[in-house]
Amino acid sequence: MSSTDLPSVQAPQVLPKVAPVRVAEGERLRSVELPGITLTVRSRPAERAGVPRALFVHGLGGSSQNWSALMALLADVVDGEAVDLPGFGDSPPPDDGDYSITGHARAVIRYLDGAGHGPVHLFGNSLGGAVTTRVAAVRPDLVRTLTLVSPALPEIRVQRSAVPTGLLAVPGVAALFTRITRQWTPEQRVRGVLALCYGDPGRVTPEGFRDAVEEMERRIRLPYFWDAMARSARGIVNAYTLGGQQGLWRQAERVLAPTLLVYGGRDQLVGFRMAQRAARAYRDSRLLTLPEAGHVAMMEYPETVAMAFRDLLADTGGSGVGADGADATGETDDADGMTGVAGVADGVGVVGNAGGPEIDADGADGADESAKG
Repeated sequence: MSSTDLPSVQAPQVLPKVAPVRVAEGERLRSVELPGITLTVRSRPAERAGVPRALFVHGLGGSSQNWSALMALLADVVDGEAVDLPGFGDSPPPDDGDYSITGHARAVIRYLDGAGHGPVHLFGNSLGGAVTTRVAAVRPDLVRTLTLVSPALPEIRVQRSAVPTGLLAVPGVAALFTRITRQWTPEQRVRGVLALCYGDPGRVTPEGFRDAVEEMERRIRLPYFWDAMARSARGIVNAYTLGGQQGLWRQAERVLAPTLLVYGGRDQLVGFRMAQRAARAYRDSRLLTLPEAGHVAMMEYPETVAMAFRDLLADTGGSGVGADGADATGETDDADGMTGVAGVADGVGVVGNAGGPEIDADGADGADESAKG
């Protein structure tokens, strides 16, 4: 058991009946059984044949629905699939109770290997950004490009607004929070989530709010919901403490795939100040800064994120890395890919990795930094 793994727990055998998961027009939902896990996969078939595949990975407490808007906007250039990580969305808990970054990354790798879909354009938000960074580092053969929206990478000075989420990692806090909030309505819970994750919650449409309330009502009926949240939060905290080759910043440096980084200036969970460090860490990176966005820019400003990804495709020709499985240090990983390593808006800014100036929306030199993951 690695230092990011958690003790095994038996997955619930009998689950209560809950409302079906919402599926947007043009999307499909299916269940995929893999060794030790069952994943729900949301797909939006491409509008034309011959386009590459893309896989989207959500953040802590999220689901594949977080990517519906962006997948719809990119349906002409990618064949999109979004996965519900184990214990989230409509995916049941993993058999071994492993919600670590390594465990989630292993689930993504098993899906890609099992489906034979690699290399893909890989997207990740927040927790999903840490997970996909690890996937890209240890299995470069599976990744054409990497797009990270507010990736959850280690910060020395965590924002005060992110502390309550981090406290979920402390044993007993999730149970305490459940008791304290027992009388909260789904509407109250959703408003709290939107206030934390959006730069401007007013951008959510009434229909979007209703859909979020419906999904919240469904989730809080699941007996493993808070356990998945707490253990995944603990997995993030544990990953933050790792050094050496397993450290997330070290793995970011090993990513070979062209990388698009998206950071929101109003992100309350991932510090906007981390954008420049991330741009330096990923060797072939492009940085998109959205001063008015929060933690989920792909939901708040999907058109802008889609445009930036199209630019990434144009710059790279949709190319990926070699298919020999070797990472940046020449190491080769095992079949799971996890054990071979020791251990829009005004003011949008884009910067390449060559040290050029950050350029804002009207072409003027932008600020180096301003103030979600």
